[in-house]
Amino acid sequence: MQSHRPSLLKTILFSGLLVGTLDIATALIQYSVQTGKDPLFVLRYIASGVFGNDAFAGGVHMAGWGLFFHFVIAFSFTVFFFFIYPKLGILAKNRVLTGIFYGIFIWIVMNLGVLPLSGVPQSPFDAGRATRGALILICMIGLPLSFIAGRFYSRVD
Repeated sequence: MQSHRPSLLKTILFSGLLVGTLDIATALIQYSVQTGKDPLFVLRYIASGVFGNDAFAGGVHMAGWGLFFHFVIAFSFTVFFFFIYPKLGILAKNRVLTGIFYGIFIWIVMNLGVLPLSGVPQSPFDAGRATRGALILICMIGLPLSFIAGRFYSRVD
């Protein structure tokens, strides 16, 4: 009987789709509940990273671009995580801490690197918003990736 070896590509595709969906769904719901406004604004905001203020005047197609860019970013962080996981043995020691630290890492990269270099409107630092953002990234991306990668790599060893 042949043992079932999971496919790395399939696992990365599933993981990127999962964490990207969890993250954007949370962002859309949070924005809608907090503001009572159209949640597609969030997707237009993401699109503004490339299209600048024109994204806010755009319709559904700009929201579509925002969703596309969001998933490109989510898949990039997913691929990176699956690349570094087997190389850094410490990541397998505690999946919860790994997920927390990876979520914080994503927050730092996005907020101190990607967003300032993009065309999105900049706003002053708000500790509450930063904490909520980091918690979302921890819970919706960091922890799921940590547990999925941990399970994947424990099955291929």
